[in-house]
Amino acid sequence: MNDADELARLDATWRSPGGLLGWFTQVNQRKIGARFVVTSLVFFVLAGVLALLMRLQLAAPGQQLLEPDLFNQVFTMHGTTMMFFFAVPAMEGFAIYLVPLMLGTRDMAFPRLNALGYYVYLIAGIVLFASLLLRAAPDAGWFSYVPLAGKRHSPGVGVDVWTTMVTFIEISALAAAVELIVTILKQRAPGMGLHRMPLFVWSVLVMSFMIVFAMPPLIVASVMLALDRLVFTQFFVAGAGGEPLLWQHLFWFFGHPEVYIILVPALGMVSTIIGTFARRPVFGYTALVLSMVAIGFLAFGLWVHHMFATGLPRLGLSFFTAASAMIAIPSGVQVFCWVATLWGARVRWATPLLFVMGFFVVFVMGGLTGVMVASVPFDLQVHDSYFVVAHLHYVLIGGAVFPLFGALYYWYPKFTGRLMSERLGRWSFGLTLLGVHLTFFPMHQLGLEGMPRRVYTYDAGLGWDGLNALASGGAVVLALGFALTLWNALASRRRGALAGDDPWGADTLEWATASPPPDANHHHIPVVGGRHPLWDWRREGGPRPVVSGLSAHRREVLVTSVLDAQPQAVVELPGPSVWPFLTSLAIATGFIGVIVDPWWFVAGFFASFLTIVGWLWPRRPWREGGS
Repeated sequence: MNDADELARLDATWRSPGGLLGWFTQVNQRKIGARFVVTSLVFFVLAGVLALLMRLQLAAPGQQLLEPDLFNQVFTMHGTTMMFFFAVPAMEGFAIYLVPLMLGTRDMAFPRLNALGYYVYLIAGIVLFASLLLRAAPDAGWFSYVPLAGKRHSPGVGVDVWTTMVTFIEISALAAAVELIVTILKQRAPGMGLHRMPLFVWSVLVMSFMIVFAMPPLIVASVMLALDRLVFTQFFVAGAGGEPLLWQHLFWFFGHPEVYIILVPALGMVSTIIGTFARRPVFGYTALVLSMVAIGFLAFGLWVHHMFATGLPRLGLSFFTAASAMIAIPSGVQVFCWVATLWGARVRWATPLLFVMGFFVVFVMGGLTGVMVASVPFDLQVHDSYFVVAHLHYVLIGGAVFPLFGALYYWYPKFTGRLMSERLGRWSFGLTLLGVHLTFFPMHQLGLEGMPRRVYTYDAGLGWDGLNALASGGAVVLALGFALTLWNALASRRRGALAGDDPWGADTLEWATASPPPDANHHHIPVVGGRHPLWDWRREGGPRPVVSGLSAHRREVLVTSVLDAQPQAVVELPGPSVWPFLTSLAIATGFIGVIVDPWWFVAGFFASFLTIVGWLWPRRPWREGGS
């Protein structure tokens, strides 16, 4: 075949099925990654609506917009959605879409596992919000503390929905983490040794390992709580020999790394955007990589700083105070490297970089208050007050939403082939930055003046009226800022200016292919000779080095060595299949049915077994001789 015929055959081999039925069989990593991103943004909008309802309720004393039980459900759903159904899945979605493109490979290591993870995520979210519509949503907070979350104090099915859906969705997170780790370590383009990987890929690798170690404790905790509620075990029942404080240890051993699971990929996004718009290599590549790894390790030594008021031994608390302050060091290294990159550079001030600048301001302020609450005496004064609410939102909006929106503007041309509106982007950035400060800065003072968290109303005359009104007005401004970006993304899909393959003049391999990319990602697998392959190729000129030997008739990817990315073998990946969707339905049968009767879990187990047999029916998986 000539080159054109081979490329046509390659596109036909990797093409995803169309139509409604085809949607349930697609396994292409870009399709699944885009689904994760879009679905997470839908949940972001839903959680934002819930947040506005809470702020309207608290805008003035004695409001009756939400009754106490409904407020508790709205509060719980907002936190659960933001932490479990928006932030982490959005980061995973960007990673699933971009990492294979950045590595110069044609798909993830386990395409069907990729699809299963998305269906599990989607089903869990639908069930959770269905419980809210049925007024049976969880109401014990997104942290679901016992004994409040026990059967005695929460007798409905709301907490049962929370425990089963949280356990269920962890399947999705773990599936994504495993496949990202394998893809990054074994499917890099030849020559892309670990010392040449893009910083975003490094951040995704650290995030994935953190998920593997952080999610199992939460699964254990949620299963134990479900058993306490459904089959009357006594893991967390103090009067029967259980230990309520065990829940907090298990939950926060997951919960604090969770914050950094969200933050670390955001650091990779920020480094990528800064390098591109500063038009120079990011300063301190090795320092940035090591600081991300250090954050990944230190994040697991901080969980007790959420428990300073629980009566634990003071000597032990001092170690967690030190660790909580210590994690600011690698975070500071990142900031100094970014400042050094921008210093003296010919910076291109586009919307993605504006959101990165907003990240600097908001996240650093959140980090400073984090160091404050890491001190036991100060934490005892502001614990469970609105000061902590302000700190949490400065960290998460600064560390997640600003980088995500910057990444959306930056990679949107790669997703769609079109640019988002710069004018709308700048307005969105300005309103978002203003709204964050108007909404959450007053909450610091509310906390210092004694306003507790999780209250649905308050009396007049306490001195909280004006600050709450300001925070509620700021929430409207913040919502407008978010809405502009989401509208920008929707409108630019058809009306945005054509972007071309590399509108930013970037240096990483995702821009070496068409925008949007072909079904096979890269028609020719590139050979990498440095950390900035596109810049190197432009400087050197001439044809780009590529790999030969992969068949255009099979879904083949090149497997390379872990350290230096030398070719080792060629693996044939499975194609589109309905089995991941059927498996997700079978697993959902067990998890959702157990809320009604524990025997449903047995039914779901056997149904899952049958679908997995169909999924794993023997096939020839690989052949030797990659070159």
